This record gives sequence, structure tokens and C-alpha cells, in this order.
Amino acid sequence: MQQEKITQTLKLLNELDIDCWMIVEKESEILSDPVIDFVLGTGLVWLSFLLFFKSGEKYAILGNLDKEKIDRMNIFDAVYPYMNSPREDLLGILKKHNPRQIALNYSSDSPTADGLTYGKYLSLIGLLKDSDFEKRFISSETLISKLRGRKSKEEISRIKKAIEVTLNIYSKISTHIKPGFSEKQVAAFIGQERENFGLQPSWEAEQCPSVFTGPQESGAHSGPTNKRLERGHVFNIDFGVIYEQYCSDLQRTWYILEENQQDPPPVVIQGFVTIVESIRRAFEALKPGVQGIEIDRIAREYITSKGYDEYPHALGHQVGRSSHDGGALLAPDWERYGKLPFIPLEAGQVFTIEPRLYLENHGVVTIEEMVLITPEGSEWLSDPQTEIYLIK
Repeated sequence: MQQEKITQTLKLLNELDIDCWMIVEKESEILSDPVIDFVLGTGLVWLSFLLFFKSGEKYAILGNLDKEKIDRMNIFDAVYPYMNSPREDLLGILKKHNPRQIALNYSSDSPTADGLTYGKYLSLIGLLKDSDFEKRFISSETLISKLRGRKSKEEISRIKKAIEVTLNIYSKISTHIKPGFSEKQVAAFIGQERENFGLQPSWEAEQCPSVFTGPQESGAHSGPTNKRLERGHVFNIDFGVIYEQYCSDLQRTWYILEENQQDPPPVVIQGFVTIVESIRRAFEALKPGVQGIEIDRIAREYITSKGYDEYPHALGHQVGRSSHDGGALLAPDWERYGKLPFIPLEAGQVFTIEPRLYLENHGVVTIEEMVLITPEGSEWLSDPQTEIYLIK
């Protein structure tokens, strides 16, 4: 996988006309740059520099005791170990190639492209003292966004497998979960099923799955409680697994039937149908070149046109090695999202579509699907939920 991503990196450097991409890493076990897993797949101890040039040349400058491990990987054209200081080797390589721009991993909008800590930046500046290379720094945000976003066939295959396992676990909820179960009991059941597959959760286990039942204020990004599932409640689950480093992230909604009730009340059905239709409309509009803000607007305006409040978050995010991966977002023009809603979408990106609405006296109705943007449009990666699941 690292070789595949490095090949992609060199193509992107040429596509974006960036002469050099420099990754600065130190003590990966404590605080690692998010991109290290993509291009190296292992950690480094001492202050290290990974340099990728548009010409195709690749170099590593690192502490001497890290050399043998990196040599065995056969990634770099040359590995330069140092005992005292990396300054001579770093300046030597930069002077030889004389790059017009040096892309560094800093970003105000995308955490996946913000791996250069201020301390490592200061160390870099100190090593480049008395040169003009500091004036050539640019952000690698666009490069990393494309590197993470454009999924290969193998990456898509792993994501599909994670989705398959997640949906398999979801399929057992309707027959195993009963009124009176607490949110924590539902989460424990799902956690045990996940462990039966030998997989890790897509995010911290205390909140994966997240379970929400009935009227409540939270409804997202918090762990399950002792609140119990009651008849007449809507409840939803947000859950995913990691399969060979790649994540799923899916939400499903159930309704708990009242005694002698065969179907949910009209207000619940209407809310659910509204969510399904908003997802369908967003999905139909997805294609390369469209801005995420346009897709978000389609779903948001449809939901509000039906008399519901707008959902208080982005419509969807990318998924990859993280459940919330970096780069373009399907999001409104809110300050907290910066420029991410305006980045044109690209083929190969995997997104969630996850609108929600609140039904007073019943709870939150939401669905989260996963889709792949293709050269022609988009395709479903998850089997869409089109009917509300029922608990008798």
C-alpha cells in the first residue's frame, strides 16, 4: 500500500507542479504526522525528513538507528543516517535540487494535512539558517487532500469489506434488541459482535457505537447512556469498523412499536421518508467538479422545505483510514468549515451522506450512507436504508 501511495504522490507532485514535498517527523509513537501511515507505514524516533521530488527522486534523512528498518522497505533512492545533526545532508539535498516550492504539512482547515508541529517547524527553520529555503514553503494541503481522497482499487475493496461487516451487525439488531434495553446494552451487543469479527471500532470504543433513543438533546458524538428504549421511541445507531486500516461509518434508524401497533405513526414515517429523499437527491447530484456546498444545499433545502429545522452539521465527510478523513466536505458555508465546502469533488473520493431531523416526542431520525464518486457520477457503497426498521 505504501508503494502504491508513493507512486500516486509522485504523479500528484507533477499534476500540481510542486517541486518538493517534505515530511518532518519525530517520535512518531508520541505524536505522529497523519500522513506517515500512507508513505511509510512505520514510525521514526529522531528528527527525520522524508523528501519527495517532482523528478521522482525520494530521500530519507533520519537518526542512524532508524536506518536499517527504513533500508529494508526499499522506498527511498537514498537513506542518509546522522548521529549529530541532519543539517549537512538536508541542505545538500535541497541545494542540489533547488526546488522553487517546498510543500510542508500545515493547514488551518484540514487536520489530516496539519502534521507539522510548531516545534518541528522551529527545528527545521534552525537547520535551514542562512539559506533562503524558508521563503519557499507552501502548504501541502491540496496534495494530501488528493492523496487521501483518490482511493485505489485496493483501498475501495477494504472499505467495502468494512461496510459489509457493519451492515451484517446492523442486520441483527431488529431480532436481538427489545424494548427496555438501555443504550449501553445495545452498544455492548454491537461491541461483542464486532469483537467476534476480530475488528476494531472506527473511532474510540466508548462512542462506537453511539446509540440514541427517544427525545434528547445530544443525538450525536456522545457515548451511550443508561437511558432505556421505550415503545413509541425512534432510536438510531452510529457505528463502523476498521478493516485492514480502512473504516466504515454508517447510521441506521429504528422505531419501537407500541403495543398492538403494526406501523409507525404518520409523523415518524413522514420524517423518515424526508431523510431518505434528501439522501437520494444529494446522491443524484454527486459528480466530479461539483462543490460540496452545492450537495449540502440540496439536502438541507429539501428538509427545511418540508417544515423541519436544518441539521446542525455538514451533510457528509470523507472516509478512509479515518472515519472523518480530510479534504473536501459536503458542508454549508459556515466559518467552522473554512474553505473545505468549496473544494471541487473528485473521482475516487468516498463520502458519507448523513442528514438528520428531530421529531418531538419520538427522537432523532437519521441515516448515514457511504458513496463513491466515479468519473460519471457516484455509486452506493452501502445498501441504502429505504424503510424504517421496526422493533416489536
